[in-house]
Order: sequence, then C-alpha cells, then structure tokens
Amino acid sequence: MIVGIPKECKNKEYRVSLMPQHIAFIAQTHKVILQQDAGLGAGFSNEDYMRSGAIMVPSMEDVYTQANLIIKVKEPLPQEYALIKPHHTLFTFFHFAASSVLTEAMLKSGATCIAYETIEDSKGGLPLLAPMSEVAGRLAGQQTAKYLEKPQGGSGILVGGVTGVDPAKAFILGGGVVGTNAAAVLLGMGADVTICDINESRLTALENAFDGKIQTLLATEENILAKLPLVDAVIGAVLVKGAKAPKLITKEMLSFLRPYSVLVDVAVDQGGCFETTKPTTHENPTYYVNDILHYAVTNMPGAVPRTSTQALSTKTFPYVIKLLNKSLNQLPTEILKGVNTHRGKLTNREVAAAFKLPYSNLSTILG
Repeated sequence: MIVGIPKECKNKEYRVSLMPQHIAFIAQTHKVILQQDAGLGAGFSNEDYMRSGAIMVPSMEDVYTQANLIIKVKEPLPQEYALIKPHHTLFTFFHFAASSVLTEAMLKSGATCIAYETIEDSKGGLPLLAPMSEVAGRLAGQQTAKYLEKPQGGSGILVGGVTGVDPAKAFILGGGVVGTNAAAVLLGMGADVTICDINESRLTALENAFDGKIQTLLATEENILAKLPLVDAVIGAVLVKGAKAPKLITKEMLSFLRPYSVLVDVAVDQGGCFETTKPTTHENPTYYVNDILHYAVTNMPGAVPRTSTQALSTKTFPYVIKLLNKSLNQLPTEILKGVNTHRGKLTNREVAAAFKLPYSNLSTILG
C-alpha cells in the first residue's frame, strides 16, 4: 500500500493528518508519500517526516498520482477533484450533507470515501469526530467572548462581567461534546450559561456534571423563542450523525435577539443550525444579518493546529493501520459505517436523503 498525505489547501488550515511518529510506524511496511511543508503549520518540519521514513514530494498532484490511500484532515476542495480516481481510498472529514457539489464530485470520481465523522465505536459513539468537537467547543467559547467585544463587532459586553455588573448570558443549542466544552470555557470565564437539548436525561446529566452552575432548557421552539430576547450570544452545537443540522433559529427569529448579539454556528460543517448561516473562513470569519453578528468558520480547529493535529492523529492512527492491513470487506462494521461512497455509489443513507439521491447498501455492493 502507498499512503499519501497532501498539504491541506483549505483557507488557513494548518493541521496535518498524521504526526511523524505515526509515519515512522507505517513506513516500516508501507511507502509513505508526503507533500512538502504539509506539517509546518502544526509544528512538524520536513526533516521530521523524512527522518520518520516519508518520501517528500513537491506537489499535491504528486501525492495523488503515486498513492492509493489518501489521508487528509478536511474534505477535498475543487482543485483536488480531478486528481481523485477510482483506485483511491480517501480517509478524512467529509461532511457530505453540507455540500451537494462535493458529494457529486466524489461519486463521479468512483473513489472510496471514508468519513471520520461517521465512523462509530462499539457503543455508537463517534470516536474520530469527538476530539475535534472538543476543540471546536472550547474555541466556540473563546470566540463568543472575543466577538462580544465592541471592536470585533459585538455589543460590547465583557463575558464574565465585573463586580456589580452582570456577566454575558450565553445560550448553547446542543448538549453533546461541542456544547459541553463550550459551556465549560464560558463558565470558567464567568458567563451565565444555559444549555438547551432535546434529551431530558442528558440535561440532568449536564446539571450534575456542572454541579448546578449552568441552567438547562428543553429544546422546543417555544422555549428557544422565549430565551432569545434574554441572551447576548447563541452557540449552535447541534449534531445529527451524517445528516444536515436542523435549522433551530430562522431568519425571522433574529428579530427576537438584541442588536449585535453574537451567533457562533459550530454546526456549519453539517450545513448549520441557523437559517442565516453561511460558511466563513478564518480570514473573514464574520458577517451580519439584521444587525446580528454571525461566526461560521468551517474549520475552527485549524486555528490551533498543534493541539488539533495531536488530538486527531492519535485517534485516527489505529484506524489507518486497519485500512492498511485489511481489505474493505474485512473491516469491522464500525469502520464500514464510515464508508460514504464506493465505486460511484452513495452508501450513506442520511446524505442520500439530504440530496434525494439513490442510496446503495454497502454490504450489497461488497457482495
């Protein structure tokens, strides 16, 4: 097997898919092709990788031409589409439900696309999404605090308040990994935090985990509408595995918010949970709709590439080893749930439903 690691080409994306110590293990039995400077943004030099046994090549085209297993961090961009062929297996975050263009391009390529975000563990958890959700959640708390500042376009509220002045009121939609970590950061800064979720038992668990220092709210349209006029910032932390995020705040509902309130949509990778969400970049992270500041960067963890690369690579590496040593039909069910496209067929039911495309059962294709 020839493993290829291209340099990420998404705006301000500094992560790299595998660290040098992982390359050193793989290179004992497999050839590893790495694009020059792929690890620099995360603090790993070309020399680090060459000492680990990687073969350095100058361009992304060289990686795709030589390798058959491509390991990335983010979804392929249009400049990569033509390089992806039927013999390729791509292992990366895809978030297909957010992009019909990407979905159609990967189906046309005929490649096998295995998405980090839909691989499951034996308990139904999402082990490769979890570390980046943790990073994104913590960053969401930090970004909320920053963009509430007046020079950043917010309403001019100090997130933790001061003596005699109330702290900011933060409203988090979703009590999963992202929401929990966002709450932890904001609570640590002194904010008044409310978490909203559809699962009552999860809300009870969160109350206990935070020792009663947060407020909780059952996610209904009525409850959300009643809460919006009372808060300074909303964090969208909703996840439906493999599917588009539900739109919990419509454009009309923005009128319930105070002017220059902040919306941070971490669900943007799955299409966003605000109707007014549109993807942004680290270079141009925010925009206004009806005087409400929106932050919707699609690769938030890319802002802290050293931490993110260490967290992600450690989790993905065992799965890479399985992909190297087993054929597709020998892989366990947990990994097969990550296969979203194969031989031009769409094998993820949620993505098929999102775009009204034909769904194919992977087991049937593998025969």
